[in-house]
Amino acid sequence: MALLRILALLLALTVSELHCLPWFINVSESQGPGTILQSFSFNCTSHMPTLQLVHVQPPTTFFNPPSLTRWQGIYVGTVTLSSSARLDALSVNHYKLQLRFTCGNHVMEGPLSVNVRRDPGHSACAGRFASPAGEIIQVLETVTPGARLYTLLLPGLEVQRAQINIISAQDPPYFPGPFSINGQGWLLVPSQGLKGQAEKVFQLQILVTFGQNRSCLGMLKVKVLPVPSSLISFLKQASNITILEDLPPGGKVVQVRARGFDVRYEILSPVPCPLFSIGRADGVIRTTAPLELAQAPGAAVTRLRVKAHERLRPWASVELELTVNVRSVNRWPPRCLPAMLVTQIPETTPVGTVLNTFTCADPDSPGSILDYQLQFHSPPGSASLCLRDRVLEVNATLDCDARGACFQHAASILVLDGGQPLMTTEVPVLVMVTPVNEFSPACVPHKFRIREDAGPHTLLGSVVGMDKDYPHNNIEYYISGGPTIFSVDRLSGEVHLLGSLDYELQTLYRLNVLLIDHGQDQDPTHHRSGSCTITIEVEDVNDHAPECQPPFQELTIYALLGHSVEVTKVSCWVPQEPQRLAFSYSIVGGNSQNRFSLQGATLVYNNILLGPLWPEQFYTYELLIRVADAGPSIPHLSTTATVSVHLIPWSASTVATRTHRSTVPSVMTPLLVTDTEAFWQPEPWFVVVLTVTSALFVLALGWLLLRLFQGLVQMHQTPSKPTQALLLNGIQGTEESIQGFMEAPRMEMSQAPSSVDLSLHFDGRAQDSRESPFSQTTLHLGPLSLLTPSQRLLLPPGIHYLLFP
Repeated sequence: MALLRILALLLALTVSELHCLPWFINVSESQGPGTILQSFSFNCTSHMPTLQLVHVQPPTTFFNPPSLTRWQGIYVGTVTLSSSARLDALSVNHYKLQLRFTCGNHVMEGPLSVNVRRDPGHSACAGRFASPAGEIIQVLETVTPGARLYTLLLPGLEVQRAQINIISAQDPPYFPGPFSINGQGWLLVPSQGLKGQAEKVFQLQILVTFGQNRSCLGMLKVKVLPVPSSLISFLKQASNITILEDLPPGGKVVQVRARGFDVRYEILSPVPCPLFSIGRADGVIRTTAPLELAQAPGAAVTRLRVKAHERLRPWASVELELTVNVRSVNRWPPRCLPAMLVTQIPETTPVGTVLNTFTCADPDSPGSILDYQLQFHSPPGSASLCLRDRVLEVNATLDCDARGACFQHAASILVLDGGQPLMTTEVPVLVMVTPVNEFSPACVPHKFRIREDAGPHTLLGSVVGMDKDYPHNNIEYYISGGPTIFSVDRLSGEVHLLGSLDYELQTLYRLNVLLIDHGQDQDPTHHRSGSCTITIEVEDVNDHAPECQPPFQELTIYALLGHSVEVTKVSCWVPQEPQRLAFSYSIVGGNSQNRFSLQGATLVYNNILLGPLWPEQFYTYELLIRVADAGPSIPHLSTTATVSVHLIPWSASTVATRTHRSTVPSVMTPLLVTDTEAFWQPEPWFVVVLTVTSALFVLALGWLLLRLFQGLVQMHQTPSKPTQALLLNGIQGTEESIQGFMEAPRMEMSQAPSSVDLSLHFDGRAQDSRESPFSQTTLHLGPLSLLTPSQRLLLPPGIHYLLFP
């Protein structure tokens, strides 16, 4: 028994959830109290579950309330026999237990069917026969002598050839004669009969022996009843009853009624009756087991012999014969494996690929032919799938590269049996077509043009990629190698300039743009790539001004009346663009009297003018020549070259002695004295505050000085006229001295043109240098020896002087 319980507990770990009910279990009638009938396992993690026995049909106390224990994280429920359990297959061979499992708000119910099987090897006495009170038998005193009063139904009587003996005393005069019992368990009336023995009760103790050392005792009480004064009879009742095989155990078949007082009913044959039972008080005949014609064809027709008698006068009885016909019912729809199909296939799945083969069977008629039908739900009328017999196949090419072309094919397979009524089973089918990244992205090589003066973040254009996979053109763009001054937008493909361009350094760029698709495959890591070359041409922009070498020239020429003299040739170029040679030249300053002209880059002095304009003394021209590039590029940039020309006129005698023109180059070596002064440049707001404050301070100071000056005027007299004349003469004398200082070099040059040093002159040129943050002014003066100390003191401060030794 302990081994059986252990096996039952191990079986409990493998049973299914409660939703798999009903269960059908078989139990031997030899099982006693405490026997485990069935175990269940439940999953309930968030609540304390309960397991209840709702009811038992037919009602009995043979079953304990189910227990529920926790074992290794799961709950195990067990149904056992109670201490009062006495299973008897001849009395009741089927019980139906309704169980209810509760887990929080989740409630499940299901039946447990218990079939009681006879045990030929069971030797224990059972039923009322084995109880201390014994089995009571009521019989009329008019019973036929030697008639069968009672049949002892004990398991294994015939198989084990049990010996049955009445061991109690049957002495007269109380007993009219001895009762007898044979090996079949039939209790027979004494041969003298029971006439005159009314109201007597005969106790018979019976010993049943099964082989060696196996026996049991039972008690039979025979109560003799007087002859009834009235007769008992059945009411009018149909003798043929037809029921359906789907009538569950305990279902009502028919109710028989008899006329009499306190009538009781019992089934006389067949004994035992495995399929039907009758209520002793109400006469309702019910089923006691499932009527499965497929499993028990003999249940189709059953003939019952029913007896009705009064409870107090059992000898007053009547019998009725009934025929119960069981008609087949198509109760179960076909069962299929799998019960539901959910699968996914790539869009490249070839036509004819088998998705699944369905296996279905009819529980009502095993081996019967079933009909299979494929029905589409979405998209309706799809031809992508087909059903050949029981095989689901791909019927057409699957394509996800168009909008809305990649579907989830929802369908169902309808399985029909041939019974009445027609039963069907629907198998849901969901086939999901997943996209496959089949094509690589591509783009067309393109050419962009951009000016070299374009600033950072300038948009050059867009790279247009193409991808046939859906969603179309779902592409990311990258630059593979190449220059870093360009970038491509990862999503839009726009090409931007990041740095600066220089046409003179590089005129052509080639970018290898890498295209990578994404989001076009079931596997997010599966990508395809492509590339194309983008050519970027840099357009030349004139961004370098010409440079002249030297930027400043100082020349001395001798002018011949009526002749033109070539002074110099301006040499300019663009160092960053040596190929650019086209320049335009023009005199923009210093060409007084229009005596100079340009022939290309050559400066020419024209001395063809006659009259009083002919210079008779040394003269210096400061010429500003503008040099601009003359090519097609814009804008046109320019620079200014300075040419200082010292003109010395020639006399007629000099001309007679010289027969050729010459240009005397300048041999002067200038001495440059530079004084650099640093300055502080404050913030604008500080300048404004300081200006306002200074203005207020000056106004206040001026007012005070005005008041002081008015007081002094009142205290002193006005100066005399001789004093004013003296002051005026002093001022005039100072002006004359300064004017004499400025004209002295020129007078000395005119008096000795042939012997004077050409380098000792004053050109009167002042230059303001703006090429540095420091303010500088340079004045070119004459020979240093011509300035007296007093004249040097009269020079204005803040100017840099260029003195020649």
